[in-house]
Amino acid sequence: MYASNSASQWGSPTAPRKALLIHGLMSCSNSWEGVAQLLVAEGFFVVAPNLLGHAWRRGTDYRMSALAEDLRPYLIEDTSYDVIVGHSLGGTVALSLLPFLPKKKETNLILLDPPLEANEKSEMHKSWFLREVENENVKITELVNDLGWSRRDCVLHALGVSMCDRTTVEGIFSHNTPWSFSGLFKNIPPHVKTTVLVSDPKVDAVCRTEDIPCDVERLDVRVLPGIGHCINYECPDAIVDAIAVKGEALSRAEKDFP
Repeated sequence: MYASNSASQWGSPTAPRKALLIHGLMSCSNSWEGVAQLLVAEGFFVVAPNLLGHAWRRGTDYRMSALAEDLRPYLIEDTSYDVIVGHSLGGTVALSLLPFLPKKKETNLILLDPPLEANEKSEMHKSWFLREVENENVKITELVNDLGWSRRDCVLHALGVSMCDRTTVEGIFSHNTPWSFSGLFKNIPPHVKTTVLVSDPKVDAVCRTEDIPCDVERLDVRVLPGIGHCINYECPDAIVDAIAVKGEALSRAEKDFP
């Protein structure tokens, strides 16, 4: 793995397939370690950028469109990806990135519990983020016991939080008011197949199924029973399964796009 303030990479650049992974709020590119290793085993070259305001990357404009614009260098010269995965905030950024994708490359877009519309829990989520980012005494053992994640994932979670700050959290919320991004589904082009993996509402889901438009072609929505918001930590196999299920369909579809 190669890591810098801008991105992490796994696998060989000459691999037959490529994946772009976009992390969530107060996280970092390293948070994809578990998922990336699984994808490399499936023949992917994996790239995971760090969003503005994360991994010590400072910014002044945290609008969703600005976060997406910042990722355009990963699409220069028609660079394309077979799979794009976005977790939480990264899922909403991924939707905003769609206009920049190559026009004919068949792409599998997977959104992990993306926050699409403000709701009665939005202020509670913001307060939690602010408390978390100001907590300088994160104890990995306590995270392991409380969350049930692997020690590796707890360390990576703590790393992401430590490289973010209050300004970023406040900017993400204040620069995107009102928080309303369900309309981005209308921008999904015909060559993009979308899967939304939704966390269990009984656990701590952020995405509400009623916020996902039901009139979008090539859209699959799945609720993951018993799985919380951090799907990339709690159930990485569900991500790989979502890709594998469409692998044959993607191969066929690519032949239809000259």
